[in-house]
Amino acid sequence: MNAPAGGLAAPNTPSAEIVNGLLLMLLAMLAAPLIDTFSKLATSSSSPTMITAGRFVFQAIFMLPIVVWQRLWRSFSWRMSAFHAVRAGLITLGMICFVATLAVMEVADAVAIFFVEPIILTVLSSIFLKETIGWRRYTACGVGFLGAIIVIQPSFQDIGYVALLPIVTAFCVAIFALMTRALAPRENPWAMQFQMSVWGIPISAALLVVGNWSGIDFIAPSMPGLTSTFFMIGVGFFAALSGILAVYAYRVAPASVLAPLQYFEIISATLFGWLVFGDFPDAGKWLGISIIIGSGLYIILRERRVASKPVTTADVAVKP
Repeated sequence: MNAPAGGLAAPNTPSAEIVNGLLLMLLAMLAAPLIDTFSKLATSSSSPTMITAGRFVFQAIFMLPIVVWQRLWRSFSWRMSAFHAVRAGLITLGMICFVATLAVMEVADAVAIFFVEPIILTVLSSIFLKETIGWRRYTACGVGFLGAIIVIQPSFQDIGYVALLPIVTAFCVAIFALMTRALAPRENPWAMQFQMSVWGIPISAALLVVGNWSGIDFIAPSMPGLTSTFFMIGVGFFAALSGILAVYAYRVAPASVLAPLQYFEIISATLFGWLVFGDFPDAGKWLGISIIIGSGLYIILRERRVASKPVTTADVAVKP
C-alpha cells in the first residue's frame, strides 16, 4: 500500500514521453500489490503496527540516498512539520487498518474494497474544495459503493467488521490526498514522501509503546525474526519503488491519461494473491470488482470531459 506522492505533468506532453509514462505507471501498479503481499506474509509473526513501523523505517532508508543526492533537505520546512505529521498519522492509521485486514482477507478483495478511495475523494473534494460534481458522478459514486458491498458481503459474514477496515483506509488516503494537493505546488514530491516516512516512524513507535503497556495485540510490539525482517524490508522496498515509479510517470504524462491504469493494481493484486497464497476471487467478487472499476473509470471520464482537475489522480492516489 503506497501513499500519494504529488505532482502533475504538463498537458502538452510529447507522445514518446506519454508512452514512457504509461510504462512507468504499469510498473508502479505491478509493484504496489507486492507491498500488500509482503505485509500479509509478515502478519504471521508481527502485529499490523509493527509491520507499519518497519515499512516506514525501510522506506525512509531506501529513499535517503535520493534525498541526499538531490539535497532535498534544503527544502524541508519546519513550519510545515505539523502538516506532514498529520499526513503521516493518516497513512499510519490507514496502513494499520489495511494490514489488519490482510491478515484474514484475500489480497485482491482488500485492494478492490480500498479502490472506493477515488469515489470518497470525489465526494470530499465537492465538500471541502467546492469542486463542481454533477449528478452523473454522484451516481457513479453510489454504484461504486454498491460494488464494494458486493465484495465485502461474503467476507463480512466470515470475518465480521474487519472486512470494513479497507474503507477506513480509503477515507484516510482520501483525506491525505486532499492535504497533499494543498502542499504539492509548494514542495518537492520526494521531500514530501520522505518527510511522511520519517514522521511515520515516531508515530508508529508511540503506538507500539501503548501496545506494549496495554497488551493490545493489534498494536503490540514484537521482536521480528530474520524471515519477518525480510518481509518488512520487502514492504519498504516496494513502497519506495512504486512511489518512485509513479512520481516519474506523472512527471512525463498527463494525470488524465494515467488515471485508468491505477485499476491495473487490482489485476496484479489478484495475480500475486493467486501465485503466493492460492487465492482467487469467485464470480460474485469479480462482479463487485468490475462495478468498482467501471464506476471509477466513469468518474475519470466525466472529469476529463468537464476539464476539471482529476480528483483521483492529482496526487498519485495509490495505497499507503
